[in-house]
Amino acid sequence: MKSSFNKIINSQVPVLVDFYADWCGPCKMLAPILKEVKDELGDNIKIVKIDVDKNQALASTYQVRGVPTMLLFKNGKQVWRQSGVLQKSDIVSVIKNTK
Repeated sequence: MKSSFNKIINSQVPVLVDFYADWCGPCKMLAPILKEVKDELGDNIKIVKIDVDKNQALASTYQVRGVPTMLLFKNGKQVWRQSGVLQKSDIVSVIKNTK
């Protein structure tokens, strides 16, 4: 998983990674918000969902302690991190304004 994950985040397009769990209420609230972000930004963003229960080693590598946790990667480098649910406008703003 880690090598394929590294290929995913080493993208010309920013990659938003959503660490989530099926049992997590706030994660269920975030899912439609991320769909709206994707609908607005289209090909200018990749959104990847990682189930922490099925990918514990990857979650541990990125020190994910709670879900949902979002990480934004640009050119393979982590440039932003946030735990919890954000509004669509806040997420879009972060993606557009993070260098």
